[in-house]
Amino acid sequence: MKKIKYYYNTNTLRYEKLETPLRVTLLRILGFLSASIVTALILVSVAYRYFPSANEKRLMQANEALKDNYFVLNEQVKKMQDQIGGLEKRDNEVYRAIFEANPIPDSARAKNLAKEQEIQLVQGMDQENLASSIAFSLNNLASRINAQSKSYNDINGFIKNKEQLLACTPAIQPVSNKDLKRIASGFGYRVDPVYKTTKFHAGLDFAAPLGTPIYATANGTVETAGNTGNGYGNNVVIHNGYGYSTLFGHMFRIKVHSGEKVKRGEIIGWVGSTGKSTGPHCHYEVHRNGEPVDPVYYFYNDITPEQYDRLLKLASASNQSFD
Repeated sequence: MKKIKYYYNTNTLRYEKLETPLRVTLLRILGFLSASIVTALILVSVAYRYFPSANEKRLMQANEALKDNYFVLNEQVKKMQDQIGGLEKRDNEVYRAIFEANPIPDSARAKNLAKEQEIQLVQGMDQENLASSIAFSLNNLASRINAQSKSYNDINGFIKNKEQLLACTPAIQPVSNKDLKRIASGFGYRVDPVYKTTKFHAGLDFAAPLGTPIYATANGTVETAGNTGNGYGNNVVIHNGYGYSTLFGHMFRIKVHSGEKVKRGEIIGWVGSTGKSTGPHCHYEVHRNGEPVDPVYYFYNDITPEQYDRLLKLASASNQSFD
């Protein structure tokens, strides 16, 4: 049975029946419903936050596994980047230095090599961002590896050219001189044996018996073979390439002919005393880029360091030349 409420009316001094207006009733109902809805939303939010569904649990576990895998892959990428960085440094500072080649700038190693610092925390990345981050690192690394591979191919070419350069660089004495007693006159200003004046002597004189074999000191092509009236008598000029040429003068007899290719150690003629000469000897010159240089610095293949030091002293002695 519904209870009836009364209130005391001070105006009429009587108890009157309490009646709630419809507007107030509606407002109370709406307030209750609103509070219920808000409470329900809070409860659902808390439930979703702290009590995920089975499907959400699976997704969260998969997400955590992706993050763990990302950390592992990221560490591997960093190690690989450190390794390729070491190879690039060694390539620039060691390998290319050996072959006197210019280092490769970083901009040429990878088109997009700007070291982008990751500001986003990995925990805040979704699956797409994680994948794109790894893809960027791997693409960057692949570009650097491709550039490094090309650089090593270039170095292989340098090695082949270096082998040819070494083969074409004068490196032995033109006559057998194991005891180093055949150096008669060195490079520089010497007394001319005929005019008795000080003149520039552009080579080394090796005193040797008539008929002693004379050897090519580097690979090359014979440019001149004969008596050209230049004072060297029967002489041979070999174009060695890479800016080098060598001259052998005063031969008794010449073995090679113009245009013939010769190799280091091959006999090209025999010691004589033709031309402007005061005795049997081999006059030997080394030219680089058209200028005569001291041949004593090109005997590093067939003598020891101790012998080389002794040879330097013998060649530097001031005396009279043989031609």
